[in-house]
Amino acid sequence: MRRIPLLLVLLVALGGCGDEGDRVGSTIALDFTPNAVHAGIYGAGMAVRVPSSSTDSLKLLAGGRTDLAVVDIHDLGLARERGADIVGVGALVQRPLAAVIARPDIHRPRDLEGKRVGVTGLPSDDAVLRAVVEHDGGDYSRVKRTTIGFSAVPSLIAGKVDAVVAFWNAEGVALRQRGVRTREFRVDDYGAPRYPELVIATKGSTLRHDPQRVRDALSHLRHGTVVALSKRQATIDGLVKASDADEGLVRAQLDAVAPALVPPLVLDRAALRGWARFDARFGILKRPPDVEKAFPPLG
Repeated sequence: MRRIPLLLVLLVALGGCGDEGDRVGSTIALDFTPNAVHAGIYGAGMAVRVPSSSTDSLKLLAGGRTDLAVVDIHDLGLARERGADIVGVGALVQRPLAAVIARPDIHRPRDLEGKRVGVTGLPSDDAVLRAVVEHDGGDYSRVKRTTIGFSAVPSLIAGKVDAVVAFWNAEGVALRQRGVRTREFRVDDYGAPRYPELVIATKGSTLRHDPQRVRDALSHLRHGTVVALSKRQATIDGLVKASDADEGLVRAQLDAVAPALVPPLVLDRAALRGWARFDARFGILKRPPDVEKAFPPLG
């Protein structure tokens, strides 16, 4: 982390003005309510569309109502498996955000045998839970899964479940901010490779017909990330205004996720191949996707 400020200074010096994103004219749809993981997007000054649910960004993109979209990498794989002309062009974060977050008396993942674990109902949750438990030598079939939707924080606080599958940068931070003691088992510490959890996607036709527009938008998103991380208070103020969230929570979430935002938007091909194998192995996808087709080089 001590190296990040120097990196930011160098990139800012190369990046130009902070409002350049307005001149690109591109629109981006978020995957969820504005939060710290979107810091670079707000720093870029692009037009933002906030969806009503986590899958709406793909619908907005497929319907031509936005140029780019923040998409869960597993959802991108599923969309392509269904034949959607959607491709990834950048990594919003450089590591998985998924984790199994448990009560403090759950000392290790295999202790979840016989315990209740809340999942949203998305197929990736089951894959994360299975990977974490099996990596620790546990029997996944003995875990009692219960669907709780997106109520991880209240469900864990109320004692309805012993653990939840959630994002360590969002729900994990929110629980700590509320004084709730937990143990956190991040999936890339327990059997998963370091794939980018959230990616920037666009329509394949857009990339084919107007690649420069995509490259320009990504350039501004990179610069926006640099600006957002170098001007923390302004970033926090902007996210609080956009989300109406508590400033202390936004600050804590930005502190937590900041290391995962650099290097901005870089796609690591080895990490993507690891993701492809992981999703096929744990049943999210039927077979490993072709990484070069799902994330085509921009040239």
